[in-house]
Amino acid sequence: MPKRVFFTCGVGRDSEYLGSFEMALRAAKIECYNLVTVSSILPPKCRIIPREEGLLDLEPGSVVFTVMSRIASNEPHRRISASIGVAIPQNMEEEWGYFAEHHAFGDDKEKAGQYAEHLAYKMYESITDKTPEKTLNITESAIVDEDGRWTTVLAAAVFLME
Repeated sequence: MPKRVFFTCGVGRDSEYLGSFEMALRAAKIECYNLVTVSSILPPKCRIIPREEGLLDLEPGSVVFTVMSRIASNEPHRRISASIGVAIPQNMEEEWGYFAEHHAFGDDKEKAGQYAEHLAYKMYESITDKTPEKTLNITESAIVDEDGRWTTVLAAAVFLME
């Protein structure tokens, strides 16, 4: 069961699709882990911590569970955004929260972040019949350069088990 979670995001650009994803992982500082994507639950008692604190407790090569949103394009001047919204329950000691992944073409950072938060809020409310205490998001946005280099944006919630 995850005990802590931190949020991170990044933008990467490269002549190759995979290279741009790698650069985005590097910008988010999670390139040296074996990432396993999972779905949408913020476990009870899981503390949200700063990225710097979480990275100190991870070792290169570790298998790390993450909720991730990502999108890529090589269309010149195309805006892309990736966001993770989270709905935090009233009682984190006993209740679980909800993550929502959102990625879009055309949305700026603010719009994508608000939409991801709204999704998390609605999903949490629909399954619990409760209102979350609060919502928040981590969002990244970028515009593909005029040369059409592959651009990837990602947002992630990274779990720590201890």
